[in-house]
Amino acid sequence: MSNASFIVVANRLPVDSVVDDEGNRTWRRSPGGLVTALEPVLQANQGTWIGWAGRPGAAPEPFEADGIKLLPVELSADEVARYYEGFSNASLWPLYHDAVEPRVFKRSWWKSYHDVNARFAEVCAAEAAPGAVVWIQDYQLQLVPAMLRERRPDLRIGFFLHIPFPPVELFMQLPHRMEILKGLLGADLVGFQRPLAAQNFLALTRHLLGYRPRGHYVTVDDRLVRADAFPISIDTATNEDVAGTERVRQRAKEIRTELGEPETVILGVDRLDYTKGIEQRLKAFRELLEDGRFEVPRTVMVQVATPSRERVEQYRRLRDKVEREVGRINGEYGQVGLPAVHYLHQSFDRYELAALYQAADVMAVTPLRDGMNLVAKEYVASQVDNRGALVLSEFAGAAGDLRQAFLVNPHDLTGLKDGFVTAANAPLDDKMKRMRAMRRYLRKHDVSRWARSFLTALGVPERSAAYNPGSPPAAD
Repeated sequence: MSNASFIVVANRLPVDSVVDDEGNRTWRRSPGGLVTALEPVLQANQGTWIGWAGRPGAAPEPFEADGIKLLPVELSADEVARYYEGFSNASLWPLYHDAVEPRVFKRSWWKSYHDVNARFAEVCAAEAAPGAVVWIQDYQLQLVPAMLRERRPDLRIGFFLHIPFPPVELFMQLPHRMEILKGLLGADLVGFQRPLAAQNFLALTRHLLGYRPRGHYVTVDDRLVRADAFPISIDTATNEDVAGTERVRQRAKEIRTELGEPETVILGVDRLDYTKGIEQRLKAFRELLEDGRFEVPRTVMVQVATPSRERVEQYRRLRDKVEREVGRINGEYGQVGLPAVHYLHQSFDRYELAALYQAADVMAVTPLRDGMNLVAKEYVASQVDNRGALVLSEFAGAAGDLRQAFLVNPHDLTGLKDGFVTAANAPLDDKMKRMRAMRRYLRKHDVSRWARSFLTALGVPERSAAYNPGSPPAAD
C-alpha cells in the first residue's frame, strides 16, 4: 500500500497535456484557485492528486509535478461521452442549475457514471495510507465517497460540491436520486458553496431516507455526517500582484484605445454556458441602445465567451444564438470600425484577463444560477484603483460574499437594464467605497482560508502538516 496521507480526487488532474511539433508530451499546470490552495498541502504530505489526464484511452503512468504525485485514471472515449458529456453535463449540470435547460436522462449514461466512479474509488483505495485524509471534488464523482468508505472505512473522507445543490422538488427528478444521496453520505463532511445548498441536502436525507438531521449533522450508520457551507474564493494576493504590474496597466490603456476611448466599457467574461445569462445580458444591452440610455461609441460592450463543452448539442445551440444576437446588435447600432459589442470566443491568459478587468468600467456577472462565480472575485481583486463597478446576479453564490456589488435579477430584464445604468452612472466616491469594502473582504477570505476551513471541519488537526495550505488566516 502506498503512503499518501492526503489525497485529492477530482475529475481532472491539475495539469494539461502539451504536445510539441515532434510529438513529445509535456505537462503544464492548469490555472485555477483549487490547485493553488491545495498544492502546499499535497507537497507537505507527499500527497497524491487522482484524476483523468484529459485524453481518452490508456492512462499515462503516475508522474510527479511540482512535488505532487499525479495518478491518472483511465477513461475510454465511450466513457467520456456517457459519464462526462452525458450524465455529468447533460443530466446533472442542468438539473443542479435549477433546470435552466432541459435535462436528459439515459440509462446507459448512468451505468457509465457508476462504473467510472467505482474506478476512481478503487484507485484511491489502493493509494491511500492507513487513516489518510481524502478530499473528493465536485458533481462528477458523487458516488465515490460511499464506494470509498465501503473499501476503506479507516479513511477520513471529505466531499465538496462546486456547483449549486438543488431543492428537494428538483433533486427528486433524478432517476438515481437515492444512489447519489447515499453516495454523498459516505463522506464525513459534505461541503457546499452556500448555506441553502447544505439545507437542501439535509432536507433530502429526511425526505428520501427518513433520517432526522440536527443542525448541520445527520447520523448515518452510527457515523455523524456534517453538511455545511464553505464558500470558495480566489488567490487574492496573486490576482492583486498581477493586476498591479506595469505590463497589465499599460495593456489596459491600450485596450481602451483599441475600443475607441469610450466613456463606459461593459465587460462580460464567462464560459460559453447557458447558465451564465449571456443571452439576457446581450438583450438588455440591445434594449438600452434602443431606448437611447446607452449610445455607441460612448458605451461599448466586450463579451469574452470561453469555449466550453463544444461536443454537447446544447452548447453548440447556445453559441449560435449568442453570435446571432451579437451580429444583430452590431448590425443595428455599430459604426464603421466601432462595433457596439466586441465578441471574443477564445481563452486568455491571466495578464490579458487582468488588463480587461482593469479596462472595464462595469463588470457584468449575471448568471441565471451559479455555485460561486470566481470571475466576479477576480474582477474585484484586479480593481487596484477601486474605480470599477460590479453588476452581480443575485443567483450567483458570490452575491453572498460581495454584498456591495450592484445586485440584479437576470430574469428581470427591466431590472437588469436599470442595474447596468445605475452602475455606469454611479458617482465615483460610491463606486470606490463599494470596491474597497469588497477587496477588504477578499483579502481576508481567500482560497487558502477556504481550504483551511474545510480541512479543520474535516477534523484535520490544525498543527499537522496536512492542515497548512498557505499562510495563516487574516484576523477578522
